[in-house]
Amino acid sequence: QLQLMESGGGSVQPGGSLRLSCVVSGFTVDYYSLGWFRQAPGKEREGVSCMSSSGDITGYKDSVKGRFTISRDNTKNTVYLQMNNLNPEDTAVYYCAADPWLSAEHMCVGEPRYWGQGTQVTVSS
Repeated sequence: QLQLMESGGGSVQPGGSLRLSCVVSGFTVDYYSLGWFRQAPGKEREGVSCMSSSGDITGYKDSVKGRFTISRDNTKNTVYLQMNNLNPEDTAVYYCAADPWLSAEHMCVGEPRYWGQGTQVTVSS
């Protein structure tokens, strides 16, 4: 059974950091683009960061560039999102996603095939 399971969300103060993890089970991620999306209350879901299957192509939403870093460990079937210098505008439910066909660039603006259930990130003082 295909499953993506996020963890690492929580509540932090502005300027804090969190590291999200997403473990994939049911298939190996070696040939999949992987990415992170988020949805804030009352807003549409948006792509945050995506990475190609080879790991050599990454894309970031402008507002997170320089603060967030996506990485993957295919040996652990896991994708990570390191989030630093968080601000209240980063508050959202964060979802990981995987797709065997979309490139990293198309994934972050498209509709990946597989999704996790989401993890809440709240940034507040």
